[in-house]
Amino acid sequence: MAKNKNGNNTLAQNRKAHHEYFIDEVYETGIVLVGTEVKSIRAGKANLKDSYAQVRNGEVFVYNMHISPYEQGNIFNKDPLRERKLLLHKDQISTLLGYTSQKGYTLVPISLYLKKGKVKMALGVARGKHNYDKRHTIAEKAAKRDIDRQMKERYR
Repeated sequence: MAKNKNGNNTLAQNRKAHHEYFIDEVYETGIVLVGTEVKSIRAGKANLKDSYAQVRNGEVFVYNMHISPYEQGNIFNKDPLRERKLLLHKDQISTLLGYTSQKGYTLVPISLYLKKGKVKMALGVARGKHNYDKRHTIAEKAAKRDIDRQMKERYR
């Protein structure tokens, strides 16, 4: 498990989120899980690749988040792709509802991590990128890498 900037343990990341979307805001959410799901997430068996979140009836749910069944869980295991409720304050949910009602905004899970023994999710308010935006981002990363390489060579 890698340490996050805030000293949190990162359990799973959606690496494509920053490539596919512009992330405007990030919210820290709790997530409703059963015991075997928590054990499976702690073992690193969670996947956020194609997951997304939606506001429905004043509550936020995450869909397509895959948590593999816990091997010793037997009858207590749940469906790996079931929808899971996210825990947010009412004012945060109304803000998210305002964002998602606008055209082009979506809610994307960015990462799962531990904070004080609890599993938390970083949920991003995102706008989709076009292909030219992705190429621009890749070019910026390459330029920054070249500059860093040159600076390292110069100061040796």
